[in-house]
Amino acid sequence: MAIAWKETPQLPKAESRIEAIDLARGIAIGLMIVSHSVSGLVGIGNVPAWGMVPIHLLTKFSSSLFILVFGVALAVAFLAHVDRDDWPRRRLKLWLRAVEVWFWYKALLIVEMLPFNTPSEIVDALLYGRFGIWVEILGFYAIALLWVPLILPLWARAPLWSRLAIIALITALAAWLQGLSFGGNDILKALLVDHQDHYAWGQLSRAPLILLGLLLGEAVLRCIGTPALKKRLALTLLGIGALMIGGFYALSAIGGDVHAAMLAVANNEGKHPPGLAFMLFSLGGALVLFALALAGGSPAAKALMPLTLVGSDALKAFIFHIVVIFLMLRFLWQGEGAYSYPEALGVGGVLILGAAAWIWLTRTMAAYR
Repeated sequence: MAIAWKETPQLPKAESRIEAIDLARGIAIGLMIVSHSVSGLVGIGNVPAWGMVPIHLLTKFSSSLFILVFGVALAVAFLAHVDRDDWPRRRLKLWLRAVEVWFWYKALLIVEMLPFNTPSEIVDALLYGRFGIWVEILGFYAIALLWVPLILPLWARAPLWSRLAIIALITALAAWLQGLSFGGNDILKALLVDHQDHYAWGQLSRAPLILLGLLLGEAVLRCIGTPALKKRLALTLLGIGALMIGGFYALSAIGGDVHAAMLAVANNEGKHPPGLAFMLFSLGGALVLFALALAGGSPAAKALMPLTLVGSDALKAFIFHIVVIFLMLRFLWQGEGAYSYPEALGVGGVLILGAAAWIWLTRTMAAYR
């Protein structure tokens, strides 16, 4: 397909649910569950060297893939409807979803903090006086679901060149704002552009990933019914992702110690706020995984059904694994530090299967009501 720089989004309607998107989201959540199992039960400082690189390193694909697929899903499900009569109802649906996600964010924040924080510290976090760690991604989505519906109609009318320019401008703006003190208001800075002392996800610093996902969602809709075009898209994304990962290794080699650079990424250096090396590796890997899910399509989604099920209801899967890790294993059974690294990996695998089973069971029960 030739690139039409002045063309606005032209989105055919998806005939059915695109399983490749669920699979990609499921892979992201699966990697997140493994990461949270390790960090929540073992602690990053107790992970053996062979676990940090390569195992824990590879989980860093998760965050970028999760946000990227968020944008893809928005494009597929909502972008084509912004000029239709039912758009106000769909926009309201997104805002109500934001309220639901925000509720679970606050509820799970209590669950996360119960084992080792005082009631006053928990209340402080509930009132945005501080942040947690493991559930803060839900806080990001809750806020994003408030502003994304407002920009979708504008996005749908913008030519391609301006959409690409917006992504570049927001990236540059977030990098510039990162150098400001925000008058000493660290909480505001963390919510907008990340802060090195907080594990919050900045809206401006992550917005380019959402917008990139909108572009990918448009491409997926255009290609999904044409095998040759879908293959071309998957190969393109695979190539771009591989180049970004290659760029990370080239940058690391220039720095003189590739293994140290990989270890730094595994330890989340450059994640909050986003750094060049971390994002090259994380986003590059996310594009590779998304390309593989797209290329695999329905057969791959069926073969990896537990991951596809997890990806089909991300919120329910997120709730499930946080409750099990932090309420049951850490708080009730006082299991922090009681697991070896291989055991924590095993817990992560069981939780992926458990989340899939829980989603299947609740859907089956709902069907008989």
